[in-house]
Amino acid sequence: MTTERFEVSRQVAAPPATVFAVLRDPRGHVTIDSSGMLQSASGEPVTRVGDEFVVHMDRESLNDYPMGKYDVTVIITAFEPDTHIEWTISGTIQPPIRHLYGYRLAARHGGTWVTSYYDWSHIDEKYREANIFPVIPEAALRATLGILARTVE
Repeated sequence: MTTERFEVSRQVAAPPATVFAVLRDPRGHVTIDSSGMLQSASGEPVTRVGDEFVVHMDRESLNDYPMGKYDVTVIITAFEPDTHIEWTISGTIQPPIRHLYGYRLAARHGGTWVTSYYDWSHIDEKYREANIFPVIPEAALRATLGILARTVE
């Protein structure tokens, strides 16, 4: 597979600050998740690169690997208020996978142009050789943007 990144975009009828407030809040991640894996989260809204929070996951929602319920730590890798947020995860699977998720926001036409991305170009060779990426399909990113729009509009 040559594609190692998905990007999807859509217009959302809410200002960037409103959208960003959902994206920096651990509970916001759960609210807009389209995969069904994110069950709950604990921690405070993030404010800078290096901030972390915990997400309680349920892999049975995807029914692909028998991981059951587990926790991941979300680690913020990019943070520009109302413009860009990105993170990776660390959890029970080691070494860390090093895939990235993120959003770029731009004020546009009375709302926000939101781009969601999922990048697995820097994953550890162990996971590349297993040929299991992408874990989340592009359609899930699109669905999450729809849930995000419904949440903030």
